Amino acid sequence: MADKDSSRPSSAQTDPEKRAGSQFSDAGSSDGQVLVNPTLEKRVWRKMDYWVLPFVAMFYLLSFLDRTNLANARVAGLQHDLAMTNKQYSIALTVTYVPYIVAELPSNLLLKIIGPNLMLPAMLTMWGVITTLQGVVHNYAGLLACRFFLGLFEGGVFPGLVLYLSFFYPRHRLQTRISAFFSAASLSGAFSGLLAFGIINMHGVGNRPGWAWIFILEGLFTVVFGLISFFFLPRTPAHARFLNEEERRYVTAKLKEDGAVGGDGDDAFSWREVGAAFMLPQVWFLSVAFFFAGTTLYSLAYFAPSIVAGLGYTAARAQLMSVPPFACAFVVTTIASYVSDRYRCRGYTVIFCSILCVIGFGMFLGSTNHHVQYGSLFLSITGTYCAAPALSTWGANNATPHVRRATAIAIGFIMTNSGGILATWLLGSLSPAPRYTKATITLLVFSIGMVLFAAMNLVYLRQQNTKKALYRATHTKADEPKGLGDRSAWYEYSL
Repeated sequence: MADKDSSRPSSAQTDPEKRAGSQFSDAGSSDGQVLVNPTLEKRVWRKMDYWVLPFVAMFYLLSFLDRTNLANARVAGLQHDLAMTNKQYSIALTVTYVPYIVAELPSNLLLKIIGPNLMLPAMLTMWGVITTLQGVVHNYAGLLACRFFLGLFEGGVFPGLVLYLSFFYPRHRLQTRISAFFSAASLSGAFSGLLAFGIINMHGVGNRPGWAWIFILEGLFTVVFGLISFFFLPRTPAHARFLNEEERRYVTAKLKEDGAVGGDGDDAFSWREVGAAFMLPQVWFLSVAFFFAGTTLYSLAYFAPSIVAGLGYTAARAQLMSVPPFACAFVVTTIASYVSDRYRCRGYTVIFCSILCVIGFGMFLGSTNHHVQYGSLFLSITGTYCAAPALSTWGANNATPHVRRATAIAIGFIMTNSGGILATWLLGSLSPAPRYTKATITLLVFSIGMVLFAAMNLVYLRQQNTKKALYRATHTKADEPKGLGDRSAWYEYSL
């Protein structure tokens, strides 16, 4: 690869990404393996964590907050003031997911072409404007229009952020970082409850109800942060101003060694690679798990305040009581992700977290004691929010080159948000409060399904790694056809 780049000096000199890539041999040994410099190793990832992760985490926190604050607004009186039925509330949630799902794959395929440093902040700013407008709606039709455009502009955020982080971190370092930003989702669940508790006291200010101020204040903050992020979000490690030239070469070399990025030709757009992603068995094993996880995640994200209110708490008290389970999820998710990266055990992490969900939903279903039911939320919410980053990382780890990985990630999140559509109806109108019996049974079955499909994917990937090891023992890399991507015998799947 170094020889190929050195034959085009003018291109390498003008493009930071190619210039860093052309120095691959400078950072590596003669056999193509990157030489580990402990001092440099520690410094470059610390810089990444300081400069990239805070923006990514805030992006997702605001995304999740602006999408799910409808639950807090509902408890604060939105449904009553707009004269909405439970069915209409479910429709308002569903309308968000239709454009959300449609936008995910095109957005992920365009991310590298347009540049994540432009595309992600633009989406953030636009959905912030829409969030703010929800605070001035006067009828159900206006709310539906806002929810539609909110989904359209937010659709590419989560798969885009996962793909974006895969530009910066090797596969075995990825889950801790995905968890760091996904933990913002559980943090937003806690944060939104506290915010809503304070904001609803603004009821009457400017002749607007308290629920309207939830949208207005949170939306305006999103717009401001989106505009600021245009100036600070780097396009790739090769364009990162906070890294010096030696650090850029090192990061690029590490990513190539790990298989997180390919060569110049490998990462070019190709419809063939889009189709190849749909043919990967590991994508479909995980897609089913993503659907189950999405249903449980959004059920709890949208209805946790309503579930808590159904246990006998007042509206304001319910906002506060929804905070501790999400705070617990934040802590456990952080710990589980460290363990998953340290021991490279994505599948076992998913299985463990799914078992927590099984226990939590079983407790809620089997007891009528409000204390037991409230306690069950600590298990179900923690398990759900802990499983999601492990699934996301697992999917991103096991597909390459870039276009195939971008497509695989998008497929997973299309399934996740399809589960979100089901969630809006499960606890909205199909299963009445406060017991939510049908919904709880469904979520219990889905949690068991997550265990089964994660286990099947684990078995499949282990078998593939064994076959690859046998091939490597009797062949050289030159014997293998080019362009295999993750199917190459020299690409070991993450378990």
